[in-house]
Amino acid sequence: MTGAHADGRSLGFGVGLRSQHMDHVLRHSPPMGFFEVISENFMDSAGRRRRALAEIAERYPVVLHGISLSIGGTDPLDFDYLARLRDLADAVRAPLVSDHVCWTGVLGRNTHDLLPLPFTEEALAHVVERIRVVQDFLGRRLVLENPSTYAGFTASTMTEQEFLSRMADKADCGLLLDVNNVYVSAVNHDVDPVEYLRALPFDRVAQIHLAGHTDHGTHIIDSHDAPVADPVWDLYRLAIESAGHVPTLLEWDDKLPAFPALAAELDKARRIAARTVTARAVTARAGGSRDG
Repeated sequence: MTGAHADGRSLGFGVGLRSQHMDHVLRHSPPMGFFEVISENFMDSAGRRRRALAEIAERYPVVLHGISLSIGGTDPLDFDYLARLRDLADAVRAPLVSDHVCWTGVLGRNTHDLLPLPFTEEALAHVVERIRVVQDFLGRRLVLENPSTYAGFTASTMTEQEFLSRMADKADCGLLLDVNNVYVSAVNHDVDPVEYLRALPFDRVAQIHLAGHTDHGTHIIDSHDAPVADPVWDLYRLAIESAGHVPTLLEWDDKLPAFPALAAELDKARRIAARTVTARAVTARAGGSRDG
């Protein structure tokens, strides 16, 4: 099985690749560590976009990010979908394949949304078993993201961070830490995002996502249509303090700016990570000197 950490940790910094930017990437070969594509946008494509993706995959690592796996759903796993996902991952030589800790539909109906799970022992066992099956079928370790949520279950018996930690350990999968989603969900559910981060097993974090959101006062929507907000940058610093160098990706899906503006926003993450990792190393050396 392909290890999430072994192939992914050196990716560096990247952006979500959207069709509007593919020509720019092909013409200018911008300095990016990697690109991420939505798996479902390319699994059944054989036209110009798929050819462009193949060319980009010759120049850059391309990771896959799915929205339809429904790992928490109660419908049987869709092995036709998984076969097409595996074929795409093989075609672009994807170092990481990810999706979300959620369910997307029931009785064959897809809601086209990332719906929250109850954080119970029963749900945990169900998700872990399905992850194991998917990983065996794909022949690689799956990486799963914490989604943004807007409602919870009174039946939950544990926090989301405990659920994710135990899930990753029992299923031997990776975690995709979406820092913006942590902030969005924390505000919506009135919990402490710093406490959330500190409870995560950072040795399992294979990738970090950053994105913009929309604050409606009473709640926040994970809109992916704006620059990263200052409180999310603060959480990113905390994440890097714990995780060190983890591949970081900027998502932007609506009100999409020109590619240079997207790259400039990603540069903020580069600078924050570089300063944070340097400070972490200095602190570690100072501690070692005192111990000596």
